[in-house]
Amino acid sequence: MTTSSRYYPNLYKDSVSLMTVSAQIMSIDGIDTASVVMASATNIDNLTDAGLGPFDVRPNDLLVALSGTPEACEEALTKADDLLTQTASAGEVGAVAAQPVTSIQMAVTQDPSHNFVLVSVPGDYAAAEGMKALRLGMDVMLFSDNVAVADELALKTYARDHDLMVMGPDCGTAIVNGVPLGFANVVRRGPIGVVGASGTGTQEVTVRVHQLGSGISQALGTGGHDLSEAIGGISMLHGFAALNEDPATSVIILVSKPPAAGVTAAILDAAEASAKPVVVIFLGADPSAGTRNGVYGAAYLAQAADMAVALAKGQRPSGGDVAVSGEMRRRLSEAARGMAPSQQFVRGIFSGGTFCFEAQLIHAADGITAYSNAPTAGNYTLERIRLSQENTIIDMGDDEFTQGRPHPMIDPSLRDARIRQEVDDPATGVVLFDVVLGYGSSLDPVAGLLGVIGTSRAAAKAAGRTVLFICSVCGTDADPQSRKDLVAALQAAGVLVASSNAEAAAWSAMVIAERKKVAS
Repeated sequence: MTTSSRYYPNLYKDSVSLMTVSAQIMSIDGIDTASVVMASATNIDNLTDAGLGPFDVRPNDLLVALSGTPEACEEALTKADDLLTQTASAGEVGAVAAQPVTSIQMAVTQDPSHNFVLVSVPGDYAAAEGMKALRLGMDVMLFSDNVAVADELALKTYARDHDLMVMGPDCGTAIVNGVPLGFANVVRRGPIGVVGASGTGTQEVTVRVHQLGSGISQALGTGGHDLSEAIGGISMLHGFAALNEDPATSVIILVSKPPAAGVTAAILDAAEASAKPVVVIFLGADPSAGTRNGVYGAAYLAQAADMAVALAKGQRPSGGDVAVSGEMRRRLSEAARGMAPSQQFVRGIFSGGTFCFEAQLIHAADGITAYSNAPTAGNYTLERIRLSQENTIIDMGDDEFTQGRPHPMIDPSLRDARIRQEVDDPATGVVLFDVVLGYGSSLDPVAGLLGVIGTSRAAAKAAGRTVLFICSVCGTDADPQSRKDLVAALQAAGVLVASSNAEAAAWSAMVIAERKKVAS
């Protein structure tokens, strides 16, 4: 293996575009690592730590860093050059080229009707760009991460004082006026509004609402730090107030991991004061603690969507555990009894951090503790993240895995390799995973996975083991990837496909619980 790099002086591309280019050149045979990033100090440090440096670049430069065989690196640099230097068609002969927009101020000058900015630059510069937009009277979505807490607080305080909203930093998902932004799905318009501090959590809720025949008025993101004590839930409260005043919204869903205590109280007070019904999913918190007059606590993401759809129809929502049919219980029990004595554990491989979190909670409710790189309360930290032990449920979208590589929702090859590794382990009884569709995600997220499932299952069977594959597919048939077709392909490969992440985790927990009984 060798390392290669190339830089492009004063060339800017947003992070989603860069991750897409990274994924395309990662697909070249012989490439081990590919990273296409802006040359910010943080990115350079990360790439250097990953053994791809050193580099002689400036922050305004765009950098391509690779490792692989010499031939593959040469091919990848050529492909990256083609992708990064493509220019739009010149148009008709004699047409006058418009002056390129090089600042937010210039965009507003050209069209004063602009009132929303999506910021996707390295975190070192994101706060400054966000403040420029706010001072021009524009709402802001900060897709960028790695923004200092003090800068986030300054942005959100300014926004609150000027009746504006900041979604983010690290806001990966939103649907504004029917337009999916970041990693988001195509869902119908409807009466249910969402404010979410979790990207994949928001995706799961909006997709479930769509699948139940209802629709989304707006889905507003807050970023993962908003409900901390330091920020105080400024964006969650502002988004809630906006939906509360929106005539197109009749039911509101609030999505987050448990906020700081004072923030929880402020949000629940605002929800109780609303004339509209509110469903609260503080994933991991006791649902009854969030239940008040007109406020309904949900235990898991799909349940929150179910409750909201019922409320939108004027029906009383129901809670309870994940429902599992008698036929599915029979199938799961039969699969558990057919496993070899060594097969005692679940291996959860997730691209969505909130899905990983929810899966741990559902297993824990059945008395199943697990190791994770992002453990919930009562679970254990996985010290060697690339080697599972006992029950292991990991988030492969975490920075530890994505340093120098595209997110697994964009390039699922690392996920596929990890699944193969888990099936090869004689201790694995269940492989549990997610497939996330929508804008930003891989256009063919199971292309490599289906082959991995086939070959690894055959190898396990030859060794006297039967591994059970369970997954959920977060998406709709209106997405760039057809959910119906992907589900059919997975089922044809022998995968049990659940209707939600919570249901998939419940199925897995049933199998592992039965394996524990057999072992005892």
